[in-house]
Amino acid sequence: MLNQLQREILELKKDKNAIILAHNYQRKEIQEIADFIGDSLELCIKASELDDVDLVVFCGVDFMAETAYILNPDKKILIPDRGAECPMAHMLSADDVRAARKRYPDAAVVLYVNTLAEAKAEADILCTSANAVKVVESLDEELVLFGPDRNLAWYVQQHTDKRIIPIPENGYCYVHKMFTPGDVMARKEEYPDAEVLIHPECDPEVQEMADHILSTGGILRRVLESESESFIIGTEVDMTTRLGLESDKETIPLLSEAICENMKLHTLEKVKNSLINEEFAVTVPDDIAERAIRAVKRMIEVS
Repeated sequence: MLNQLQREILELKKDKNAIILAHNYQRKEIQEIADFIGDSLELCIKASELDDVDLVVFCGVDFMAETAYILNPDKKILIPDRGAECPMAHMLSADDVRAARKRYPDAAVVLYVNTLAEAKAEADILCTSANAVKVVESLDEELVLFGPDRNLAWYVQQHTDKRIIPIPENGYCYVHKMFTPGDVMARKEEYPDAEVLIHPECDPEVQEMADHILSTGGILRRVLESESESFIIGTEVDMTTRLGLESDKETIPLLSEAICENMKLHTLEKVKNSLINEEFAVTVPDDIAERAIRAVKRMIEVS
């Protein structure tokens, strides 16, 4: 049952002709009032379909809201807490991408959607953890510059004959770097019948212990479609919240401390404020948005 604040937000949303988009890592109370919950790819696709709304409240991190703006420059894109930044996205600048292109002029540039708009503008195409292999395989080039997540680059390299060069050399997600092989072993001993589902931002030695390596969207589909009744979930803890909203199966966080503090900056109070005061607006300079949208749309077409 929704609480009073949640009901107030739903009324405000209706009055403002707004939509709330939430990433799978959001708090339960925010997931409960979202119009759409998804992973980065699902949110990108949803953001490309927002024809009938005036306001978009994006409960995610900065690069996600930027992508929504790039796809909808005529709409007001709001983020409830402007401090909700993705540290990994800030590890790769546009200058870094341009420098890598100079070193490898024959390479294609594939950037994870977890990048800032200025870096996206330098990419040939974007990808998410859900479609990274498919995106790389769609290219004619045999040499691919891939960033900023080194572990996702490693995962892609295991599934393609193309040569993958990570940029920067060691970009990472601090949440997924928390997991160790020891964590997996301990959970498997505790839940011997559970499937181990691991996100490809985890270190290679952790990925190698998985039954399946999947994006958050892939994790949801696996839980819903598998005959198994128990799953160890190797990603941010609130992915189990999303799974609990969709399924009665047992989902166990691989590590209860695996919390993205940046995602958790959004609260119901901030969502309400965002709707009332239309704060905080996210925009992208026109010249950057015009260049970045090509890479975004190319990814959506491949997907």
